[in-house]
Amino acid sequence: MRALVTGVAGFIGSNLAMRLVADGWSVRGIDCFTDYYPEVMKRANLAPLLVLERFEMVEADLLEVDLDQLLQAVDVVFHEAGQAGVRGSWASGFRVYNETNVDVTQRLLEGVRRNPVHRFIFASSSSVYGNAAKFPTFETDRPQPHSPYGVTKLAAEHLCSAYAHNFGVPVVSLRYFTVYGPRQRPDMGIHRMIEAALNGTTFSVFGDGSQVRDFTYVGDVVEANVLAAMADVEAGTVMNVAGGGSITVAQLLDLVGEVVGRPVPVEWGPPQAGDVERTGGSVDLAKALLGWEPRVDIRSGVTEQVAWHRQRRPA
Repeated sequence: MRALVTGVAGFIGSNLAMRLVADGWSVRGIDCFTDYYPEVMKRANLAPLLVLERFEMVEADLLEVDLDQLLQAVDVVFHEAGQAGVRGSWASGFRVYNETNVDVTQRLLEGVRRNPVHRFIFASSSSVYGNAAKFPTFETDRPQPHSPYGVTKLAAEHLCSAYAHNFGVPVVSLRYFTVYGPRQRPDMGIHRMIEAALNGTTFSVFGDGSQVRDFTYVGDVVEANVLAAMADVEAGTVMNVAGGGSITVAQLLDLVGEVVGRPVPVEWGPPQAGDVERTGGSVDLAKALLGWEPRVDIRSGVTEQVAWHRQRRPA
């Protein structure tokens, strides 16, 4: 099997590509190294892949690349590329989010329409739910994004469904709930908490720490992608990929401090626009259709991520 992994130098894309090659897939990866976070970190994610025989790298912008050539002999598309983060999606930042999350997805869907594949997997987000009325959230609950970022992910989901229902494009959308683990982006909470504890720098908490998050270990997310690639599910299916347990920000700060061996220095600030009070998803559908459920608990996952942070530090 040959896979195309978009956003291959990123957090989830690089972990997924490593797993696919280890499983015997041939992988073509594409990334344009946007400046959302330092390119050197993405290059480091990519480095272990570049020495593998069954990996091919394409440096290009998905808005401009020749998709017919990119999709040649591809069996499965894992569309992990996207502009992440809630706070940057307001005001003038929205244009980049719309281009990267909506326009790119539509262009890829058109490419797959011309060059049929076995499966197209879209990396969606729990941000489509916004401040949900009840928890855990189910795929049948009404999406109501609380940020422009969530709006773009939901728009891309709807595009996937439209291409599935009108043209039979074999799309599965996976709604990720706050992914963490080795190679996590530097703007994400657990990454910044660990770095603050290791370096003695301050971690800013927006709100009172009572916000609840459902964290999902990256290895579990990768497993869901691999299973979705081969499962016999209806085109246009949407599934939650959630960690199965919830924790408050305050509890997470304590946990990171315990694992690192020193507390996280905290500076408290007001809530930020677009942040939701709680996330938490039911994984009943993924369990029924894919045989998937989360395996890694939050303490074990944070321990793995702390080890990765320590490995990256200068001797």
